[in-house]
Amino acid sequence: MDALLLILAYLAIGLSLKRLHLMPVNTGQVLNQYVINVAVPAMILLHLPKLELNTEVLLPALMPWLLYPLAVALILLAARAFAWSRELTGAMLIVVPLGNTSFLGFPMVETFFGAAGLPYAVIYDQVGSFVALAFIASTFAAVYSKDAGSSEAGAHQVDGSKGPHGVIAIAKKLLTFPPVIALFIALLFGQEAYPRVVQPLIENLAATLVPVVMIAVGFQLHFRIPREDLFPFTFAMVVKLVVMPLVAFAVVRGLGVDSLAAQVTVLEASMPFMISAGAIAIGAGLKPRFVASLVGYGVLLGLVTVPIWAWLLQNSS
Repeated sequence: MDALLLILAYLAIGLSLKRLHLMPVNTGQVLNQYVINVAVPAMILLHLPKLELNTEVLLPALMPWLLYPLAVALILLAARAFAWSRELTGAMLIVVPLGNTSFLGFPMVETFFGAAGLPYAVIYDQVGSFVALAFIASTFAAVYSKDAGSSEAGAHQVDGSKGPHGVIAIAKKLLTFPPVIALFIALLFGQEAYPRVVQPLIENLAATLVPVVMIAVGFQLHFRIPREDLFPFTFAMVVKLVVMPLVAFAVVRGLGVDSLAAQVTVLEASMPFMISAGAIAIGAGLKPRFVASLVGYGVLLGLVTVPIWAWLLQNSS
């Protein structure tokens, strides 16, 4: 409970800094860049070498690729049934399937399952969420955007250009993305204890992840919901915060798995909308006010629903 209260406090600090105009308007983006380029790589280098490579790793690696097409199918069915505009459909396809599996996921996993759960969270985020953002979400942005070249924003942002040159550009950015580089280094050369000053350096940088990222999230919260978007707003919330984690929970229970990897996998599936996916949709000109409110309220509702899922996981074994 104390850790959750700290998360709320960090959010309040970020929101207050924005409301009181105490920081530049781009503070959220700057803090995001620090987290992605420094804090997340440090956390990966610190915790991933402790991961035991076994069949349990497959759960967090594969679960996102089961949930992603499910969310896309539900959105396309709803878009046809309720005659959603192309702009709304594109925004939903980019934002709804992807969870905030690093910015919120890492702090939440550490809060409820301890540092031992973080390596599984890294696998879920890097193998699932980030790759899907890099290739699929960016493709949706390119297809549905009013201006296909305008989707340039966000901490995880990867260009969604078309054609072979676009694929090469995406692959290049993917392979030069600092968390991915840290992932390869941790797997190839990582140690449970690094030598001399390196260990405390990595530990101190990794420790900045939670406060910095939650202050950044608080700084970027938006809450206005256009009246005409109330139904798709509710639909998106139900799919992301209820349906997707429920399916993940059913899968791990159906497989008879009750390990830490399984619990982390379900908790990551319960995360609200990814801020970077929202940034891609906004950058592509797809329902900016709707997307901003979806991400903002998603964070707040997630602070209620994610602990509920954590409690269910811890008390259903």
